Amino acid sequence: MKGFSIFLLLLFSLVGCSRNQEDFSFIPPVTHPLKREYIGFAVITGSFTHLLDEPGGDLSKGYLRRGTVVRILERRLVTIRENPEPWVLAEGNYSGPGSPSQGWLQESSVDIYDNESRAVTASKAIIQ
Repeated sequence: MKGFSIFLLLLFSLVGCSRNQEDFSFIPPVTHPLKREYIGFAVITGSFTHLLDEPGGDLSKGYLRRGTVVRILERRLVTIRENPEPWVLAEGNYSGPGSPSQGWLQESSVDIYDNESRAVTASKAIIQ
């Protein structure tokens, strides 16, 4: 009788363990969870700022006015005259015919936010 009890106990333990393994199975997502299309949003803080073709470059692709909200795709430190300066690659829907869809901005000319709703709220406050 004692042997039979031990057999049943082991049988229930094995069945219980195998059920728990199925309950905790995990299928990883297709896209890596840390991959993002953008790293934040920015609001232009000065009267206007030039959108450049490359960080620290001289060729202006256009300009953005105060309060414009743009998506930030990349951030870089660029050494200009032996001083590192942060630059951001901005993307957005700019007004005017032939307007560029993306270009580089000096980080000092923008305020950066982690989501679009905060950036829009800040933009409205800046414009008023």
